[in-house]
Amino acid sequence: EIHRLLFQSVWSTLKAFGQDPKRLGGELGMTAVLHTWGQTLTQHVHLHCLVPGGALRKDGQWQPSKGNYLFPVKALSVRFRGYMVAALRQAIDRGELSRVTHPGEVDRLLDDLMQVSWNVYTKACLNHGGTVVDYLGRYTYRIAITNRRILGVDDDGVRFTYKDYRTEQRKVMTLTGQEFVRRFLQHILPKGLMRVRHYGFLANR
Repeated sequence: EIHRLLFQSVWSTLKAFGQDPKRLGGELGMTAVLHTWGQTLTQHVHLHCLVPGGALRKDGQWQPSKGNYLFPVKALSVRFRGYMVAALRQAIDRGELSRVTHPGEVDRLLDDLMQVSWNVYTKACLNHGGTVVDYLGRYTYRIAITNRRILGVDDDGVRFTYKDYRTEQRKVMTLTGQEFVRRFLQHILPKGLMRVRHYGFLANR
């Protein structure tokens, strides 16, 4: 359910910005790819979104972005936070988050989250779109770790390489077999949940 709300909130945010007559005044397109893992198999749920650099107006004309970025990143971050927190509140009220047994605690947590800055990460409009599509395409069929990163499996555990993005260095981690399997299983999606979705004028017809 939370994965579904993530897709919904991201698209609602971008759609609202695209339709704003002060911005593009048209329909955006978006391809979103769900990515759930970090380099050490921890749960790091986020979407990679490919958005064309403009919008399709009602008259059928293309409205290109005026700059290298579609929208201001701070404004996107604030709007996305509002949509996501509101969607979670509504899901709780509808009883759709079955594991939430103390709604009052979740309400307090969501109140706290509204006071914290959220950061949407964006990149400038790119001319080499094919490279970006190839990059995102790899996430559509891969799972949390590739075989070549696994160095060994024995009674002491599972050894594998990972990239430490803080230092930009390649390191080695060892996990017990049980912990490795636990982390790995976090990234098997629930039945019926699609990893890739298309929206706006890029939606499947």
